[in-house]
Amino acid sequence: MARTVRSPLRRLAARCQALVGVSWFNLASFAVVIVNAMALGLETYGGVVAIVGTALRTVEYVCLTLFVLELLVRFGAHALAPGGFFRDRWNVFDLVIVVAPLLPGVRENVTLLRLLRLARIVRAFRLFPSLRVILVGIRRSLPGLGSFLLVTALLLYGYAMLGWMLFGAAYPQEYGSVGQAMLTLFLLLSLDGITDTLQAGREVTGWAVLYYVSYMVAACYLLTNLLVGLVLTALQEAHQDEQVAAQRSDRPTGGHAEDEPSVREQLARVQAIITDLERRLPEQELIGPPTAGRVTAEAGTLVLSKPQVSQRSRTRGRRKRR
Repeated sequence: MARTVRSPLRRLAARCQALVGVSWFNLASFAVVIVNAMALGLETYGGVVAIVGTALRTVEYVCLTLFVLELLVRFGAHALAPGGFFRDRWNVFDLVIVVAPLLPGVRENVTLLRLLRLARIVRAFRLFPSLRVILVGIRRSLPGLGSFLLVTALLLYGYAMLGWMLFGAAYPQEYGSVGQAMLTLFLLLSLDGITDTLQAGREVTGWAVLYYVSYMVAACYLLTNLLVGLVLTALQEAHQDEQVAAQRSDRPTGGHAEDEPSVREQLARVQAIITDLERRLPEQELIGPPTAGRVTAEAGTLVLSKPQVSQRSRTRGRRKRR
């Protein structure tokens, strides 16, 4: 009875895994996400809602139905081990944003409902590995980003204090306090209007050139390159992790690939066998004529003893005399 029940589950899991593994399944899911996002954007136009409001609601229900079917297929791929479905964080995320709008308490809250519908766009990241690499890279860069923001805040604070001392009396709206000066310098990070700002500062003091040039080098160039390097490093690590995960998923699960020894181990085993055979191989004495001496077989090489060599030399000497 257990086998008859388990066999349909195994067939269902195999079919769902095959369906999830094909490329068009992810493309179709991505298309549904795009259609849902377009319908959500069209709802912000009052004239469009007045004309095709019913059609937009129909599209919303169709997209929700397709999302539920996709989740059922992904859950069916883990029919033999349902816990594997919930160990994947993306599956849990999809389950929350798809099922939450169906709950009674959330359905009446328009703002929360729209936020959950907007969160469905994030599902596009789980459908393609390249998008997942970007998202994982951004998440990995968050700890380093905190240190970067601390360095940026300290740099802005130092330059804001200098700006307050230099330009506080002349430009109180921009440098009247340390907070206003930090906001002004933060807006200057994009170098927008830096020429006019530098010219206005030169009318106040000659130190304005050194102040703004050093600020541009330290804040606009060095900090920007530091941020880019931080993000690129995190993206590279995320890309390597994605490759390792792909290799593990492509590895056969029969256990033969993991148990197979490497080439170096195989050579070591062959060398050990040869050494053992040489150790067990006895020295064999080949019995010949009385004057022939002894022939020793060692490692496949024949070595003639001295008596046999002397016998051959005497025979050659007699032939020469004749």
